[in-house]
Amino acid sequence: MNRLPTAVILALLAAPALAETAPQAPPPQAGYVVVAPQPVRDETSYTGHIAAVGVVHIQARVTGYLEAQDFTDGAYVTKGQTLYEIERPPYQAALDQAQAALAQAQAQEALAQITLARAKALLHAAAGTQATLDQAEATQQTDHAAVLAAQAQVETARINLGYTTITAPISGLTGATNVTPGNVVGPSSGTLVTLVTQDPIYVDFALPDADALTLQTHVSGLDVVLTLPDGTTYAPVGKIDFTGNQVDESTDTQAWRATIANPGHTLKDGEFVRVTLRDRTAKPAIVIPLAALGTDQIGTYVLVIGPGNKIIRRNVTLGPQTNTSAQILSGLQPGDRLVVAGLQSLHPGLVVTPYQAAP
Repeated sequence: MNRLPTAVILALLAAPALAETAPQAPPPQAGYVVVAPQPVRDETSYTGHIAAVGVVHIQARVTGYLEAQDFTDGAYVTKGQTLYEIERPPYQAALDQAQAALAQAQAQEALAQITLARAKALLHAAAGTQATLDQAEATQQTDHAAVLAAQAQVETARINLGYTTITAPISGLTGATNVTPGNVVGPSSGTLVTLVTQDPIYVDFALPDADALTLQTHVSGLDVVLTLPDGTTYAPVGKIDFTGNQVDESTDTQAWRATIANPGHTLKDGEFVRVTLRDRTAKPAIVIPLAALGTDQIGTYVLVIGPGNKIIRRNVTLGPQTNTSAQILSGLQPGDRLVVAGLQSLHPGLVVTPYQAAP
């Protein structure tokens, strides 16, 4: 009969004692933050584009040689500033001629007034007749009408002379001129230059009809914040000044518009931007980091540390979200210990060692 070596027997006898004294692994750590309401402002974002408040296509209203361009292409001009000058002499001559014709008509009317007065004085004398008086009255009225026509011709000539100096009807930024001095311009020449207003400026955007119905009730309490194409936030805040009265059947959207300051002329007509409608008044809400959320076939959930440091699953209803956080409409209460660190190794029912994580 074989016997076990003494060393083996001693090892077998010691094994139970070693198992009883081996230390147990500590509970896993779980970092948490205490849930508390914080002031937030609801916001929704849409794609929009910049539109000038005023766009004017400058055209010549009289025909003549373009003698001067009094602005630099792309320059900012003010209302009333001279842009172009068309040759004046032909129109000055036309005005002088009209004024001469007016003087002649006025002289003729003055003579008719004298003749009429004489006819009235002689009516009751032997040398006067009713026919002579009637003829004098008709002549006077005809000559008066000629004076009115001559005055109209003078005014027309003066207006045309004024058109030889083309001024800016609004303040704004000029484009590139389409006609240079030395060319003949006129009403058929088309646009000489386009003038676009800069400050303030419009932001046009469309939003789903469902959003419009929700936001329509507090339009006056919304701020309009723009994100530029390079990702930066535009500093001035706009205000909604127009909401559409129709729904586009093809897209189920409404057209809205905001006005925003553009003092540095940063925003350009036709530029695309991101439009964010943000409540001006903050309200308390529970906001958590997106990293604390989990999703499975049942729905969206979070893990909280309950009594006895035991992990508990809470199904939650999400509200508005950003790139890093989400509002919780239901499922969490102020004071809950929300797990935000160590989530990968945790599951409901597990007892943990909690520690308070950085907010």
